[in-house]
Amino acid sequence: MNLSVDVQNVTVHYGPVRALDGASLKLEAGRVCGLVGMNGSGKSTLFKTIMGLLKPDTGSVRVGGMDPQQARKRGLVGYVPQNEAVDWDFPISVGEVVMTGRYGHMGFTRRARSADRKAVAEALERVELTDYAHRQIGALSGGQKKRAFVARGLAQGARILLLDEPFAGVDKRSEATITRLLRELSAEGGSVLVSTHDLHGLPELADEAVLLMRRVLMHGDPHQVLRPEHLALAFGLDPMNRGDAA
Repeated sequence: MNLSVDVQNVTVHYGPVRALDGASLKLEAGRVCGLVGMNGSGKSTLFKTIMGLLKPDTGSVRVGGMDPQQARKRGLVGYVPQNEAVDWDFPISVGEVVMTGRYGHMGFTRRARSADRKAVAEALERVELTDYAHRQIGALSGGQKKRAFVARGLAQGARILLLDEPFAGVDKRSEATITRLLRELSAEGGSVLVSTHDLHGLPELADEAVLLMRRVLMHGDPHQVLRPEHLALAFGLDPMNRGDAA
């Protein structure tokens, strides 16, 4: 199965604002790619374009060798956005949230079968939330919430996973769990694109890194991308020496 992501010369505007400017990126299967850039550099826009949630003004996107919308409908690609549009007070359990990842497998009835329940159970186990399956989603900590939505992507069966700042505001256990899962997914032949401000942890997390400032400034080994002179191209300073990592 083709599990590559191929973005070629993509430009996206929000009205007069150019969010992406001729961005090109190729991610092969079995790799974790870290996406680095300051706020407003186009990271979230790139994710939404790869998912087919935004249509580029120019350029092309292929996900698993197909149109992004087609890849999404087939459940090939999963997306964990930075901020979930969730009513945290809504009476829905963690297990039910993860089960929404199975909707594409259920047809119109959305009636869970044994295969769906098994996929959800396995996903919850992988993110270490089995004991929280019946807990209301809003009762979880920030890191647990993020793990729950990663589990949703796993239950979906997504082989290409996009994560927008999954480590923001999470505890160390959740960070370690998510990192382990992403490495496992790539080892199983999947493809992972993850944006992060944790530049110090990037070499451990990712096989390669992309430096983005509306276009791809650099794509290569994380240690090379994180050299101060390269970071200065996107940040105008060395964020490795700042406490907030820009």
